[in-house]
Amino acid sequence: MEESKPPNGEAHPDEPMSNGLSGPRHPEPLSQRVIRIMRENMLVILTVAGVIVGVLIGLGVRNVDLTITQKIYIGFPGELLIRLLKMIIIPLVVCSLVSGAASIDPKALGKLGGWAMLFFLVTTLIASSIGVVMAYIITPGAVSVTKPAGLDEEVPAHKEVIDSFLDLIRNILPSNLVSAAFQSYATAYKLVKINGTDGNYTVEKVPIGTDQDGMNILGLVVFAIVFGVALRKLGEEGEILIKFFNSFNEATMVLVSWIMWYAPVGIMFLVAGKIVEMDNVGALFASLGKYIACCMIGHLIHGALVLPLIYFIFTRKNPYTFLWGIFTALATAFGTSSSSATLPLMMKCVEENNGVSKHISRFILPIGATVNMDGAALFQCVAAVFIAQLNETSLNFIQVITILVTATASSVGAAGIPAGGVLTLAIILEAIGLPTSDISLILAVDWLVDRTCTVLNVEGDAFGAGLLQHFVDRNSKKDGVELSEVRKDESAHQKNDIEHSSTSNCFQGNG
Repeated sequence: MEESKPPNGEAHPDEPMSNGLSGPRHPEPLSQRVIRIMRENMLVILTVAGVIVGVLIGLGVRNVDLTITQKIYIGFPGELLIRLLKMIIIPLVVCSLVSGAASIDPKALGKLGGWAMLFFLVTTLIASSIGVVMAYIITPGAVSVTKPAGLDEEVPAHKEVIDSFLDLIRNILPSNLVSAAFQSYATAYKLVKINGTDGNYTVEKVPIGTDQDGMNILGLVVFAIVFGVALRKLGEEGEILIKFFNSFNEATMVLVSWIMWYAPVGIMFLVAGKIVEMDNVGALFASLGKYIACCMIGHLIHGALVLPLIYFIFTRKNPYTFLWGIFTALATAFGTSSSSATLPLMMKCVEENNGVSKHISRFILPIGATVNMDGAALFQCVAAVFIAQLNETSLNFIQVITILVTATASSVGAAGIPAGGVLTLAIILEAIGLPTSDISLILAVDWLVDRTCTVLNVEGDAFGAGLLQHFVDRNSKKDGVELSEVRKDESAHQKNDIEHSSTSNCFQGNG
């Protein structure tokens, strides 16, 4: 017992010695302690260094007269990181959700899903409320704003609010799973002449279905969950396919662990490339500085105070230790501006650093990356009030409530891709009767605001997973038994398969 080391390498000076006398043990030398801590947090240190060096490179290269092509080349290593992460999103989301839904008891699955959706809904509503309050306090639209040139063509086309929500429902049920991997459904309009009985005709705007580029992550998530539940219903017949998805999922996580070590380099060049691309930063901040400050202060309040406070109230654990454990994923979110691209690293971080079990993280985090958009909801509410102030339109109480509800509801279907929130902002503006042409102002600084949005989005997902892990641990006599029984059932099924299947040599010994 004397030679057993205390956890985390901490020395206990008051521990009794072998001769019965109490005295200090030899403490770990400071140099060794520093080296050990640096090794344990090497990836976080490299990520922080990557962000700082990227900013310095970007500021230094800005003084050089570069062509557009050369600016693109600077961001090339960062582009590789985004491509690597996007490459494994589909296998990761589908396999993790299928194996997660299949390995959890249906009653426990329902409770986990219910608690997760409640947490996501409440935090998104709080974020939306913070956005509206901050917009009224700071009043970013009370200054004269110059509209940037060349962004009007990027403003989303006009779409009716009802069609936006019908598109959300259609995307939940994709007609083609293969095309859902790279396309989603979107409503467009065509004008149809209708001849009247008196020889006159009327023109009607008729909605038509179109396919737009971009993964239909919502449809894939719903299918994977339902498919996993169906595999569990099959019993022993579904075990082989469940093991296949489990193995596929584990192999994907190995790829993620490799990609994580390239992340600091990719983030460095993503940040440097974006800083180099910025045009006339001073004029932009002078014109839209209050709007940027409003969004970022709101994100800081929600991410540094509200979410940690909720986590602390329910778990009585230090939320900032939890945040340190996911720092690499948060830095990746800042660099890529994509919740979906950050998902693989977030899974790895919460499992290895924050003690969240695989069956919770790999079930909840893909759902959170799809439906939990705290940062996007907050930014959309600030933007809506900002545009109303620009147009000198006073919003009544009903319109403010409409902003809150619409921002919360539309963020569910906001794609986890860069600038995805701008598309749903058009829905909010349509709902309260404001011009969508002013979205070009938002697009001018979206490259910056969208980064803090993404950080807040993925932070909310991680805290949700941490809270659900606490919920399972606290109810171990109820939910914990159900989850452990599932694992025992899996082991039993696997042993039976090995006994009865002489040709099967690919199964592992433990479920």
